[in-house]
Amino acid sequence: MLRILSRPATRLMERWLPDAFIFVIVLTLVAAAAAMLTQGTDPVALVRMWGDGFWELLSFSMQMLLVLVTGFILASSPPVRRVLARLAGLARSRGGAIVLVSVVSLAASWINWGFGLVVGAIFAKEIARQVRVDYRLLVASAYSGFVIWHGGISGSIPLVIATPGHFTEDQIGVVPTGQTIFAWWNLLIVALLFVIVPLVNRLMLPLEREQVLVDPEQLRDPAPAPRSASPTPAEWLETSPLLMYLIGIPGLAWLLLHFAGGGALNLNVVNFLFLFLGIVCHGTPRSLLAALDGAVRGGAGIVIQFPFYAGIMAIMVQSGLAASLSEWFVSISTAQTLPFWSFIAAGIVNIFVPSGGGQWAVQAPVMLPAAQALGADLPRVAMAVAWGDAWTNLLQPFWALPMLGIAGLQARDIMGFCVINLVVVGAVVGGVLYLA
Repeated sequence: MLRILSRPATRLMERWLPDAFIFVIVLTLVAAAAAMLTQGTDPVALVRMWGDGFWELLSFSMQMLLVLVTGFILASSPPVRRVLARLAGLARSRGGAIVLVSVVSLAASWINWGFGLVVGAIFAKEIARQVRVDYRLLVASAYSGFVIWHGGISGSIPLVIATPGHFTEDQIGVVPTGQTIFAWWNLLIVALLFVIVPLVNRLMLPLEREQVLVDPEQLRDPAPAPRSASPTPAEWLETSPLLMYLIGIPGLAWLLLHFAGGGALNLNVVNFLFLFLGIVCHGTPRSLLAALDGAVRGGAGIVIQFPFYAGIMAIMVQSGLAASLSEWFVSISTAQTLPFWSFIAAGIVNIFVPSGGGQWAVQAPVMLPAAQALGADLPRVAMAVAWGDAWTNLLQPFWALPMLGIAGLQARDIMGFCVINLVVVGAVVGGVLYLA
């Protein structure tokens, strides 16, 4: 049944979903039109808020580019390649390959969302070298695992409200992760997704005659040039492990000191970890630079598109459009249904504001007072916003850019499969939030 449904969804996306850059331009125009029509925003003010916000994600854009680059460097190092190849060897069939990629991506994304994006893409490429399976579905399965991230231990909303001094502390206090990430109903959602997402992906597997395959040779990453028989001093430095260990070991030592001192795992730390593990694992500067060359080529979409999403976020927040949308959903809610409608509202807002922390800043001032007035469960409402943010990432190519850059695909190649997951995951998460 799902195989049949995935065919028209895939054809629809391949025909109508443009390149991710076109998608972000269309979203910009839609957000601008909605702000003028529903909020009465003056066009001049609209242009000003868009332009003023355009560069607000520069730091984050660089972080995301480094997620791609450092993750690619680490995953393409000889030791990691051997581990991934051995793990990929567990896939003995086409269906087994899809399930294995889904489970690995879910597990990695639950640990850390940046780690999950990179590992999922690299692992999908490794399996494609060994198993003749539809490459589009393989990468889509890797990306579908990302949907779990905001219910995991790197979820930005539950971690924010568990941190003393957060901006809503005067309203809800400090909410421990035992009431959010490790609450029984959140763990139920996570457990269900670990079963259902791989199953859905497996059921969408095309017939062998319908598969879109990729030549394994196209998936090979650039290899470093061999060392000459009589190296010059410069070439000796490029092919010697000495410098790599002299800089790599202090980097890893800093990480030990960081965690020993109670330091947290955040995006900067993850990138630092990937980079210095990659330096040590590659062993020579020449090997590292060959991997860097392949990584940077896949990062163009991040560089040009993230500023446009920052502009959209500014329009949504400063015009009041995001708050108005949230308020409408609150107006039709009760104490029992507020988590469900918060989830739906967050899913819609996420299409225009694809940032967990940014979305919480927009929706918390609306959702939290409503939850208090209705007597709803505050931690559950907060996690409903978190799950809504993660849910529609299956439709929003913003977060797929790092994975697509590594895999060498376009958003239209995987989004047909992701739409099916969007419907199923929405039913699972929304159902638990409504009934539990």
